[in-house]
Amino acid sequence: MGMVGTVGLVLHPRRDSKKAIDTILRWAGEKGATVLGLPEEVGRIDCTAVPVDATALVERADLLVGLGGDGTMLRTMRLLAGRATPILGVNLGKLGFLAEIDVDELPDTLSAIDDHRYTIEPRMAVKSVVGGKPVTAFNDIALVRIPGEGLAAIAITPAGSDFIRYAADAVIVATSTGSTAYSFSAGGPLVSPRVEAVLVVPAAAHSSFNRALVLPADDEVALEVLPSSGRLAVEVDGAVVAHLCPGDRVTVSAWPGAANVVRVGTTFYERARRKLRVDGSAEVS
Repeated sequence: MGMVGTVGLVLHPRRDSKKAIDTILRWAGEKGATVLGLPEEVGRIDCTAVPVDATALVERADLLVGLGGDGTMLRTMRLLAGRATPILGVNLGKLGFLAEIDVDELPDTLSAIDDHRYTIEPRMAVKSVVGGKPVTAFNDIALVRIPGEGLAAIAITPAGSDFIRYAADAVIVATSTGSTAYSFSAGGPLVSPRVEAVLVVPAAAHSSFNRALVLPADDEVALEVLPSSGRLAVEVDGAVVAHLCPGDRVTVSAWPGAANVVRVGTTFYERARRKLRVDGSAEVS
C-alpha cells in the first residue's frame, strides 16, 4: 500500500501555482488520494482541493507540499513544527535551498514518496518567547536596528556565561538552515543542515570583536538589549513580530528535528553551489 493517502497544500501568496496543483490533483486522482488546502489559498484557484483549516490540514495530511519558494517552505515547516509529517518543496520561481523539485518533476517525485523511495533531512528550529508570545523560526530570530533609532547594542550570554557585547546593525541567531540566509549575507559561516548548531552573527558590527559564534544545540543563548542600544525590531524568519527596548532580554533555544524535509536526490552542497554560485578560486595553471 502506498504511503500517501492525503496530500496537503501550502501555496505562495502570489505566484501562479495552478499547473502544480493540477498536476497533484491528477496524480491523486489516479491513486485515489485526497488533496487538502487552506480555504483562503485554494479558494483563489479553480480546483477540487478540499478546503480545511490549518489544524485539520496538519492532522490529516500524510505529506505536505509547499508550492513556491523558501518563504513558502518556511511557513509550511512552521505549520508542521514538531510533527513527523514529511514536507516536499516545489520550486515555482528562483532556485531555493529548501525546495527540492520543479513542477515537471512532481508526478515521479510523488510516486517515489508513495513508494517510500526518499530520504528525510531533519531541520532544526530555534524558539523563544517575545512579548509574552512563543515564536519559532527555521531560519533565524534577529534583533535589528530601526533606522534613526541607534545601533543594536546587545550582550550575548551563551549557556549562562557572559561572553561578548556586540554593537551592530543587527544580531542574528540562526539555525544551520538559516546559515544560507540573513546570517550568510552578514558574513556568517555556511553550515550543513546535518549539523545541529546555533549561530550568533552580528551584521555590520561596529565592535572590535565582529566574529560569529557557533554554539551547540543544547546551549541556550540570552540576548540583552544594553542601555546604549536603540529600540530594536525582532524579526522571526524575516517577519517583524515585536520590538525591544534597552533592558529587555530574550532567550533563544534550539529545537532539534522540528521538521522533516523530503529529499529525493539533491545534496546541500549541490544546492549551495548553484544558489550561491560557488566556484572557488581560479584554478592554478
